[in-house]
Amino acid sequence: MTVSSATVPTLTLNDGHEIPQLGFGVFLVPPEETQRTVEQALEVGYRHLDTAQMYGNEAGVGAAIKASGLPRDELFVTTKLDNGHHLPDDARRTFAESLDRLGLDRVDLFLIHWPLPTRYDGDFVSTWRTLVELRDGGGTTSVGVSNFEPEHLDRIIEETGEVPAVNQIEVHPYFTNEAARAADAHHGIATEAWSPIARGGISGDPTIGAIAERVGRTPAQVTLRWHLQRGDIVFPKSMHRERMQENFALFDFELSDDDIRAIAALDQGESGRTGPNPNTFDLIRG
Repeated sequence: MTVSSATVPTLTLNDGHEIPQLGFGVFLVPPEETQRTVEQALEVGYRHLDTAQMYGNEAGVGAAIKASGLPRDELFVTTKLDNGHHLPDDARRTFAESLDRLGLDRVDLFLIHWPLPTRYDGDFVSTWRTLVELRDGGGTTSVGVSNFEPEHLDRIIEETGEVPAVNQIEVHPYFTNEAARAADAHHGIATEAWSPIARGGISGDPTIGAIAERVGRTPAQVTLRWHLQRGDIVFPKSMHRERMQENFALFDFELSDDDIRAIAALDQGESGRTGPNPNTFDLIRG
């Protein structure tokens, strides 16, 4: 069964462009499985696709887009800059390579994947200027960042006057990342939540389980709905069509204010992180 993508609400970014609040992520989807997986997601109804240079599967995303036959203006496509390509000339070159792999003449959103404050002499500002240049040149409709802490946001905005449209950060019930979300809100930046179900860690949670039982949904659906009602953008990943459909079926039920507060109260602060700390993460892959 295919679900209509019209059920997915859109949010208006600070640059005036719209983004579907629910998308489909391809982190850790093997390149050889990406085309099939994304084709299934598009059949289910997803129209927002989130990939990255570091994922190594942009070509599969592009092949699925081409095979789908969907009009380009029905799709929202995001990719991200590899950590090894922050120097302006490298960013320009590899962005063009991303467009080629995706088979597109533009993407809807291009992000700096990690700030890498301990690399490149701490200079992520020139990288940000380069993304703005790419936006102004028409290669990407919007530009943003990923894994930027409040002080990183303050710096790029103060030094360039350009505010990111999006900040994609780790957010889930055990790490609600409120300081970064508050900084995003202060600047009018949309928050995208990666690892939205804590890499599956919420599946046995008694608080979420009780809510799920009461509303007749799965713990994953409840958690994704929690994100949506708090105003964040999510893009769960699955390689199984049944789970893709489950993750898409979020718009015919609501959580109460008490439910929202109960899930937020599961926050464990820094110990709840499942991924690296952006202040120290410095991995260069290419």
